[in-house]
Amino acid sequence: MDLQRLDAEDLEMILGTLKEFAEREMTLEKRLKWDKEDVCPVDLVREMMGVDVGLHLVFIPEKYDGMGGGAYDIYRLCCEFARVDLGIATSMLAVALGTDPLRVGCTHEQKQNWMTRIANEGLLVAYGVTEPEAGSNVESLKTRAERITDDDGNVTHYRLNGVKQFISNGAIADLITILAKAPDGPTFFVVEAGTEGLSAGKQEEKHGIRLSNTSQVIMEDVVIPATNIVGTKEGEGIKQSNEVFGFTRLMVAAFGLGCGVSALEKAIVYSKERKAFGTYLCEKQGYTHKLLVPGSVKLAVSKAYIEFVAALLDTSEVDRQVEGSIAKFFATEAGNFTAECSIQAFGGYGYCAEYEVEKIKRDVRILTIYEGTSEIQQNIIGVFRMRQNVKSKGAFYNDMADEVEGLEGVGGKVVASAARFLSECSVAAFRNKLTRKQHGVFELALAMTDVETAVAMCKTAAAGDDELLRAQSRIWAAEVGLSVPTRLLKLFAGSGLIDDEKMKEFTQKADLPGAIALQAGTMDDMDTVAKIITAD
Repeated sequence: MDLQRLDAEDLEMILGTLKEFAEREMTLEKRLKWDKEDVCPVDLVREMMGVDVGLHLVFIPEKYDGMGGGAYDIYRLCCEFARVDLGIATSMLAVALGTDPLRVGCTHEQKQNWMTRIANEGLLVAYGVTEPEAGSNVESLKTRAERITDDDGNVTHYRLNGVKQFISNGAIADLITILAKAPDGPTFFVVEAGTEGLSAGKQEEKHGIRLSNTSQVIMEDVVIPATNIVGTKEGEGIKQSNEVFGFTRLMVAAFGLGCGVSALEKAIVYSKERKAFGTYLCEKQGYTHKLLVPGSVKLAVSKAYIEFVAALLDTSEVDRQVEGSIAKFFATEAGNFTAECSIQAFGGYGYCAEYEVEKIKRDVRILTIYEGTSEIQQNIIGVFRMRQNVKSKGAFYNDMADEVEGLEGVGGKVVASAARFLSECSVAAFRNKLTRKQHGVFELALAMTDVETAVAMCKTAAAGDDELLRAQSRIWAAEVGLSVPTRLLKLFAGSGLIDDEKMKEFTQKADLPGAIALQAGTMDDMDTVAKIITAD
C-alpha cells in the first residue's frame, strides 16, 4: 500500500503538532460552542491540511509528497485526534477514507495527479459509498455510471446519476471518490467539486460528532472524463474497498480508544477532587471498581489488540479484514462503555455540557455504527473465523492457546483454556449447522473477539514488567475464562441443535467450576488497578 512506519522522532513531531494546534485553535470553549451551534469549522479543517500543519500527509505515500506513515502511525494520530474531538477527527478520517481507493486502485500516473494534489493543495476529500437504501451493502448500488463514447466507440466520459447518504465532508469536499455501478460492475470514480450536476443535499442534524459535516451527495447527469476512473478498468470497486477495510476499521478502532481514554481521564481527575461522605470518590471501592476499573481494562485490551493489528498491517500484504473487524468491534464498544461510565462517575455534572463527558458519549456512539456497524463486524468475525478454524481442524484457536498457556502472571493459562474450548465449539457449531442461525453467529463472534483480544493482551503484558498492565491482563483473562464457556454452553443449549449426550460432554469440557475457581485474586487485581490509575 506504499506505506511504512515513520521514525519515532517524526511521529512524535506530528503528534506534537496536533497537540499544539488543538491547544491553540480547538479550546473547550470553542468546541462546545461549535457543538451547540451544530457547526463544522471548515476553515479550521482546511488549516489542518495547510502547509503549516499538514496532518493529512501521514496518509499519503512519500513518492506523492506525503510522509508515508504506516498503520501504527495512523493509529496513534487517530487516537490522539479523538482525545481532542471526534467530530473534527472524523473530517480527517474522511480524507483518509476518500484517498484509500486512490492508493490501492490508481495507476502511478493517476496517483501522481490526484494524490500529489491532495498533499500539496490540502484538498478535502470525501468517500462516497453509502446510499439511502443500500446502507452497508455496497453491492446493492443504485448510483449508475453510463459510458459516453465517441464516433469510434471509445469511452471518453462517464455520466453519473445517484444519491449518496451520510457522507462525511460531503458538502465541503474538493474531491469525492464515488462508487457507482458501471456496465462491467461497481467502479470508483473521482469527481471534483464544481462539476455540473454535483450538489450537496440535506445536511444531517446529528446526535453527536456535530463538528463534522455530514450530508447527502447528489449527482444529476454529472459528466466526468473517462480518465477519472480509479484504475484502468470497470468492476474493480468492491475489490478495492475490501482491500482497505482492515486499515480503515483500525482507524475507527483508534477513535474508540481515544474517546474512551479522554472520558476516563476526566472521570479519574474528578474522582480525586470530589468528596462524598467525608472521603474522595477515588477512595471508594464501589466507585472505582464499577466506574473506573472496568473501562480502564477494556481500553488497555483495546490498545494491545490495535497495536497487534497495526504490526500485522505494517509487516504483511495479507488481507486483515477480520482482524480489523475485531479491533473496530471491541475498541468502539469499549469506548462507548467507558464514556457511559464516565457520565455516571460525574453524577449530575456528567449530564451537563461544560464537563464534556456527555459530549464525548454523544460523539463516541457513532463509532459502533459508521464504517460498518457492530453487527456487521460480528457477522464478519463469526463467519470467517469459523471457516478458518474448521479448515485448520481446530488448529487456529488451539495454536493461540499454545502461545499463551505458559505465560505466567498475566492469565495465560485461563485464556488458553477458553481458546481450546472455543476451538472445539466452533467446529461443532459448523457441523451442526448453527451458522444458519444469525444469533448463533453473533454469539460465536463475541466469544472469538474476547479470546483473541485476551491473547493479544496476555502477550503484551508478558513482554514487560508493568504492574498495571499485568493486573489488567489478569482481570480480562478471568472475565474471558468464565464468559466464553458460559456463552457457548448457553448458545448450544438454547439452539436445540445439540443432543443431550453431546451437551453433557461440552458441559464437562467447559469446566465451569474450574473457571470460577480461577477468578481468585480478581478483586485484589481491581484494587491494584484502582490504586495505580488514581495515583497522583
